[in-house]
Amino acid sequence: MSAAAGDQSGKKFSVAIIGAGPAGLMAAEVLAQAGMQVAVYDRMASPARKFLMAGRGGLNLTHTDELPLFLSRYGDAAEFLAPFNRAFPPSALMSWAEGLGQETFVGSSGRVFPKAMKASPLLRAWLARLGQLGVLLHLQHEWRGWNKDGQLLFRRADGSDVVPHADATLLALGGASWPRLGSDGAWADILRARGVQVNALQPANCGFVAALPADFHARFQGQPLSGIALSFRGKNVRGEAMVTARGFEGGAIYALSRDLRDAIAAEGSAQLEIDLRPGLTAGALGQRLARPRGKESLSNFLRKALSFPPVAVALLRAAFGENLAREPELLAVQIKSVPVTLTATAGISRAISTAGGIAREALDENLMLKAMPGVHAAGEMIDWEAPTGGYLLQACFAMGVAAAQGIVARAANPN
Repeated sequence: MSAAAGDQSGKKFSVAIIGAGPAGLMAAEVLAQAGMQVAVYDRMASPARKFLMAGRGGLNLTHTDELPLFLSRYGDAAEFLAPFNRAFPPSALMSWAEGLGQETFVGSSGRVFPKAMKASPLLRAWLARLGQLGVLLHLQHEWRGWNKDGQLLFRRADGSDVVPHADATLLALGGASWPRLGSDGAWADILRARGVQVNALQPANCGFVAALPADFHARFQGQPLSGIALSFRGKNVRGEAMVTARGFEGGAIYALSRDLRDAIAAEGSAQLEIDLRPGLTAGALGQRLARPRGKESLSNFLRKALSFPPVAVALLRAAFGENLAREPELLAVQIKSVPVTLTATAGISRAISTAGGIAREALDENLMLKAMPGVHAAGEMIDWEAPTGGYLLQACFAMGVAAAQGIVARAANPN
């Protein structure tokens, strides 16, 4: 047995992992393979609930960007995350998945998926491997912090308390999005009380509230605006947006969400520009719109001339009102730049992920809390954010590996 795995008496070094998501389970695997005694605690009745939900539409594990470009996707957290993603890069994550019998493929956009396209087969194989490694999984155990003696404290579903022994602790509780799936951000106050700097949790990859007439949303809620381009302060994204009860969400919106969120926080609103036909210039649109319209309604005319669905016509009317142009050239310009004022995020509970959390400067290079020796953290509860496309999961897996390796290194050299 290695020095990291146990002491001279043969007693194994024990680690408590709080949170059974990707970061926590990956850390559990690395620690168990190092010969440590590992117990994973989660307040939900089953593990990795958000991971499973993310896989319903196709589990996007990672991305095949060249590493410099890949790292740049993390914005101001790129330097912080670089060592972890270099040590456990996308290729390593793909090999790991294939080692669990889940062959991967690369989509046309460079995104990486398991061929099964779901999270459940991968999770089943992963949990089986962890069981074979001796990892113990304690479900319906809500973490309550530490008791007066500095011991971890959990509360079971029946109301009884559990105070397990652990030589080291890894926190992997996620952020605060989709709280019904397990990550509610309640840990923030627990850590602040222990002197850990925790920045305010904010929605990331989120939808927004729009200042448009209520009847537009009531009529078109759930309908997509496909093949559009969104622009905000020099950044342009092509894709799709979905009409919600109060605004918009969807991939193209998420890609701009950080800039939109920060602008709303600073200025109270943000004006998004929507190009309803990015594949055509204003001049080309004007030519199509110049044909005789006769007695056709605007809706029928745009449907025939530009293949506009009703939701696109309604958006034009909602955005421009009485100022909606009749002249072909002016209408073409409006179609290329529909102004929509966003006034708020749609809220953290429906966001894909969260920003904020444990301040990066509160952690050492092994992801250990400087204010709490022996307590490490990984995953979304740390203050970083990334766009969708595999970057979120990749960083969570990589940090799980890094935190586990940090625990192993510290156990081998406690001083």
